[in-house]
Amino acid sequence: MRIGEVARRAGVSVKTLHYYERVGIVTPATREPNGSRTYEPDALDRLAFTRAAQAVGLTLGEIREIIQFRERGEPPCTHVLALIDQHDAALADRITELETLRADLKALSAHGQTLDPADCSPTSICHVIGPAD
Repeated sequence: MRIGEVARRAGVSVKTLHYYERVGIVTPATREPNGSRTYEPDALDRLAFTRAAQAVGLTLGEIREIIQFRERGEPPCTHVLALIDQHDAALADRITELETLRADLKALSAHGQTLDPADCSPTSICHVIGPAD
């Protein structure tokens, strides 16, 4: 398949397809005598896998690693599960951080509701967000 067809069928831009080729996600295209690029049918499978993997939070580097396992003839399942567990743990940590931030924002909002704008010092930008008095 030519580059435009692969890009269209995969729902990516030609520029993205070039990038994926450079970083090892898609097998490099072969060149026809007229100079046009031709991709093997497995390019669509790789692009579909890439979109699915990105949808669950995997990075292009991680996706490339998974593809390399497959290219070596090794099932990547154990590696994929480890990546999923790592992303799950990082997400849990981030959720905890966001919950803490949300509680801080609610407390700040509640405190700000008690402040009178007339009491805001002209030397401070805003006394809602600023050092505690």
